[in-house]
Amino acid sequence: MSTTVDARGLNCPQPVILTKRIMDENSGEEIVTLVDNPTAAENVCKLATSQGYDFTVESRGSESHIHMSSQKSAQSQKQPACQDLAILVKSQYFGQGDDELGAILTKSFFYTLTEMGPELQNLIFMNGGVHLTTEDSPVLEHLEFLEQKGVQILSCGTCLDFFSKKEQLKVGQVTNMYTAAEILCKAAKTLVL
Repeated sequence: MSTTVDARGLNCPQPVILTKRIMDENSGEEIVTLVDNPTAAENVCKLATSQGYDFTVESRGSESHIHMSSQKSAQSQKQPACQDLAILVKSQYFGQGDDELGAILTKSFFYTLTEMGPELQNLIFMNGGVHLTTEDSPVLEHLEFLEQKGVQILSCGTCLDFFSKKEQLKVGQVTNMYTAAEILCKAAKTLVL
């Protein structure tokens, strides 16, 4: 028996997220993911490898059908997750280069975070990152969802004041540098954007 994930027409990271959901629910059955672009095929294949799946790719015109089967028991696939991840967000744009691309990547990144498990504990927004927690943020919906899941969302008060955005804060709480530094230093794992 197999489960099919139809990810045709979907942009990154949706094909990977949909496939990962099925992997998490899977009890050893074959998974077949259908994609229609080379980047999605490559990303799903990387996911398969990282999760302990063997895979073959069947090309059908512009489509790729990725057949995946687990060669490990479900127990051996599970790796202990770091239960204390803190992310420092320094900009409203993901990476450096083109701001339009950075805005697209920011939306994709925060959408992907909504699919994470309980390891994400704190999101700290500093400098231009505070624009993401205030009115007209393109990721406000994702941040609200994360907050409902128990993620602590903190925005630098000095930064909000500097940009005259304190009254426009829509998600999370105002924090200070001491608290932010303390969280980042004590977290088991940190990520800086």
